[in-house]
Parts: sequence; C-alpha cells; structure tokens
Amino acid sequence: MAQDAGWGGGPQGTPNGGAPYGGPPGWGGWGGGWMPPKPGVIPLGPLRLGDILNGAFATVGRHGKQLYGVGAAAYGGALAVVVATIAIAYSATAGHLDRLVSLSADEDARTGDWVPVLVAFCVIALVCLIVGVLSTALMYAAVPSVLQEAVLGRRTTFSAVWRRAWARVPAVIGTVFLTSLIAMIPILLVWAGVVALIVGLAGSGGGGASVALIVIGVLGALATGPLALWLWVKFSLAPSAAVFENQGPIAAMRRSSVLVRGDWWRIFGITLLAGAMAGVASYLIQLPFTFLGMFSGMLGSANLSDDPNAASIVVAMSGYLLAVLVGQLVSQLIVATFPPLVTGLLYVDRRIRTEDLGPVLAEAAAVPPQYTG
Repeated sequence: MAQDAGWGGGPQGTPNGGAPYGGPPGWGGWGGGWMPPKPGVIPLGPLRLGDILNGAFATVGRHGKQLYGVGAAAYGGALAVVVATIAIAYSATAGHLDRLVSLSADEDARTGDWVPVLVAFCVIALVCLIVGVLSTALMYAAVPSVLQEAVLGRRTTFSAVWRRAWARVPAVIGTVFLTSLIAMIPILLVWAGVVALIVGLAGSGGGGASVALIVIGVLGALATGPLALWLWVKFSLAPSAAVFENQGPIAAMRRSSVLVRGDWWRIFGITLLAGAMAGVASYLIQLPFTFLGMFSGMLGSANLSDDPNAASIVVAMSGYLLAVLVGQLVSQLIVATFPPLVTGLLYVDRRIRTEDLGPVLAEAAAVPPQYTG
C-alpha cells in the first residue's frame, strides 16, 4: 500500500482521498482499553517527550551503522573535497602567500599578491558552502529513510538508505533553502531599508543620523526575530515530509504547515531541547580533540624560526588543524543525526495525532494492538 512505502495517501491523511484511516476507536486510533503496539522504536500512538527521545536513541542503537555510515561517507567526502581544494589553492598561491607573510609593518601588500589570495579564499569558501549543503541535505534525507523502517521494526541496509536518501536530496535542499529564505525575509527587509537610508544620509553628510539608523536596524532585526523563528518552526517538518511522502519542496512545506498547526509550542520546545542536547554532546566530543590539537600546535610552533614562511607555518599548525577537523567530523555526525531524528519522530507523532496513522502503521508492520480492558 502507499502508506506502507511512503506513508502517503490522500490529503490530510486519508487513504486515496477517501475516509479517514480505520482502526480501533479512540484518540489516535487506539482507545477503550486498546494499547498501541510497538513493533519498532516507538509505540504507534501519540508520542510523549520520553517516547520521542527514547525512539531517537533506539534508532541510533538499532540502525547506527546505516546512519553513521551515510554520515561518515557524506561528511568524510565533504572533508576530502575541502582539503583537496585547500591544497590546490595553496599550491597556486604559495608564492603570493610567502610575500604577504614576509611583509614588514611599514610595507603595503601589492595588488598582484593579495588579489589571488583573496580569490583562493573565496573559492574555498564557495566549495565549503556547496559540499556542506549537499552533505547536510543527504543526512536530512537519510534520517527519515531509516525512520520509515525503524518505526515498523524492519531492517534496512546502507545501500538502500543511500539510494533513497540521495534520490530525495534535491527536494530536501529545496525545502531547507526556501525555509531559510522565508524565515530571513522579515529581518532582511528591515536591514535593506536601514542600509538604503544610511547610504542616502551618508551622501548628504548625516553621520549622526546614520548611527541612529544602525541602532534602529539592530532593534528592528531583533523585533522581527520572533517572526522568523515562528516561520522556521512552521516549516520544520518539511524535510521529513519531502522524504516520507516523496513531496516536492513547496508541497512539503505546505504539509509541514498543516501538521505543525495547533502544536507549534510543543514542536518548538522539543526541537530546541534536541538541538541543545546535540550541541552539548558536540562540545564534549570536540574538547579532547581541541586540547590534543593545541598541544600538537605548541610543539610545532616551538620549532618555527623567527621569520617563518607560509609553508613552515602550515606544517607547524597541521597537527592542530587535523585534530580539530577530526573532532568536528565526529561531532558533526551527532549534530546532523540526533535533531533530525527527533524532528522525524515529531512528524510521525503529528500524523498519528491528526491523521490516525497509527492503525495504518500497525497494519503495515503486521502487528495487532494489545487489549488491556
């Protein structure tokens, strides 16, 4: 059935656009003494906070190889591309860097030296942005792909998750880009108006007014921040909808808006908690790598001469950079996995609560509910 594969169906959670999903009567399809079954990582009924967090941890425990395998391939590949880009950029600008580093305090850099270095930095930044977006989108697509099987208690493989996730990457990128753009529009509009006024006043010599406008711009951006946050949460389930239901970016954002309606504060709170938990875990993971890198960096810098060139500085700091990159890679796997797992389970919870999805999932998992009456 369609719901088995992608949990799709007709609009508003009705199979093929017909009557609501069937099942035992009651809240979420279960009630009157009926207990929702738990074939996988969560019970197939309305989820509490503990159910969502336990489900996220259980998914990592049961399908960690698939999740972290995709994450390692995505972020490891991204890191390799970035390192290769840095190496190529350095080899192309090594002479210019040496001359810039050897400048004395009273010397000015030549245009022929700093322009190529600036271009190289811009290219590196662009490559970092592209591979960062691709790798993050791949993880945002991989997590729901794993959850589709984890919720039903079914096994999956790395290759199946990879194929499914990679096929949905364009839609996920679209949802993330559009959500970010829409959320930032209020703040950008305020700043665009302020910048235009500042430019106009600067041309007429109104320096004091420009400072006042900058303050107004900052306050205006802060005032529009809550609107941006509200929009971000409103569309936060869009990546999950894009994967679970094979939706395009616009349709996935509409689905997210419908599912979030009436439960904004709960989704915001749980999402914030998941992000804080992932942030703390990421910080703790990076700490030992940072200290190791600082120790390596001190040993390397002790051997530098009084007038080092760019190559010797890079070699001296290579241990520190390597340790920081490895720590960032490991911590990124946590940050990129746990919050999307929680968001994906919030998506499932909202469909169970509003579209009576629980009995459909129980049927797909071939498990009956338990009667406790």
